[in-house]
Amino acid sequence: MMLPLVFACTNTTKTTAEEPVKMIYEAKDKEILDEILELFADQKDAPTSALIIKIGTFFKETPYVASTLEYEPEQMVINLRELDCTTFAENCLAIARTIKSENPGFEQFTKELQNIRYRDGKIDGYPSRLHYFSDWIYTNEQKNLVNDVSKEIAEIPYPLQVNFMSTHTDSYKQLKDSTLIPIITEKEKEICARQMYYIPEERIAEFEDQLMDGDIAGITTHIEGMDIQHVVLLQRKDGRIHILHASSAGKRVLLSEGTLEDYLLDSKLASGIMVARPL
Repeated sequence: MMLPLVFACTNTTKTTAEEPVKMIYEAKDKEILDEILELFADQKDAPTSALIIKIGTFFKETPYVASTLEYEPEQMVINLRELDCTTFAENCLAIARTIKSENPGFEQFTKELQNIRYRDGKIDGYPSRLHYFSDWIYTNEQKNLVNDVSKEIAEIPYPLQVNFMSTHTDSYKQLKDSTLIPIITEKEKEICARQMYYIPEERIAEFEDQLMDGDIAGITTHIEGMDIQHVVLLQRKDGRIHILHASSAGKRVLLSEGTLEDYLLDSKLASGIMVARPL
């Protein structure tokens, strides 16, 4: 098994004036990125959402692997060889933005990904990562990276109450450091104070024509203390919306056989979707 390579990259965003961000990646990750950038080099003027679907399709059959970001201390992890549902969506958005940038390349990609993944685009310990996906949507809308279209589509308030991390600290190895728990708790309070919107599963068919290829959807959940249980890309197939995602059940990136509506109604824990539209 190849061990990950750890690089201190002085040309990336710095956490302080003196300390460069450390990145964890393998040579293969750069090779994969270079292949995608070359493949879609002529797509610079394509809409971000269209690029996201093309990039997501490129990643089909990539193995699903959870917890690839869990290094201590918190560091910038680049892993295009193995994806979970969130890193799949993040990487597709970051690569799409890289393709459309003035200087597409590995350095630009790492800047895009870091900006997407972390609250202020800066790595400042474990709490600086956007752990709750509703917070991911809200924060990246503030950065003008996505547009939260849930309200304009359905105008249905989501009863958002998050406290899963602070009440299940044993599930997160980083939270063995008890000094981080008050920081996480404060972030949870900030999230709960927001009015968010969603499309309930029983009304997906009603609003499906307003969903677009390349939309990033968070699957909302009945799990107490959580906001979103899964992250997917939306893709229309034969007139209906399906999901392109890193599937824990399928153990790989795949396009669902059934529709988004089928997926939601078949799940006991899913309640609907929040929708972020890439800009």
